Amino acid sequence: MTAVFGINARFEAQPFEGASSLGRVIRLEEYRGKYLVLYFYPKSFTPGCTYETMLFRDHYEQLQTLGAEVLGISRDSVDTQCKFAAKHEVCFPMISDPDGQICKAYAVDRRILPIAKRVTFLIDREGHVIGRFSHELRISAHVSDVLDALRSLPR
Repeated sequence: MTAVFGINARFEAQPFEGASSLGRVIRLEEYRGKYLVLYFYPKSFTPGCTYETMLFRDHYEQLQTLGAEVLGISRDSVDTQCKFAAKHEVCFPMISDPDGQICKAYAVDRRILPIAKRVTFLIDREGHVIGRFSHELRISAHVSDVLDALRSLPR
């Protein structure tokens, strides 16, 4: 399922903070003034999540050119996030959400398993969710949907 809400549909992004692979706590408000790609994924080091992260890594420069920053979030420990980011040379923060509070705030938690659903949010410069992309199996669609949405927005 893909949904782009557009600039007129404004849903406030839920504030959060979490330990990151950069060795510091990351907060949503740090990204005001930029578009933010916030992607949730189930588990570091699994094939699909590795592929998705590498796609965001490989398109990071292009996303930045379009005015966006990227954050990856999973319920993995911060130590696992650091190892995952280092192994795959990820240059954007990978956030740890071990208790699932960020996942719950964005309604991407799974009721039975302690993992996130594969969902990507696009947040505008003022902190409103303007896009939600959910593809459990079409993993590469997350990056292409985000790029298409960013190209349609004012810079």
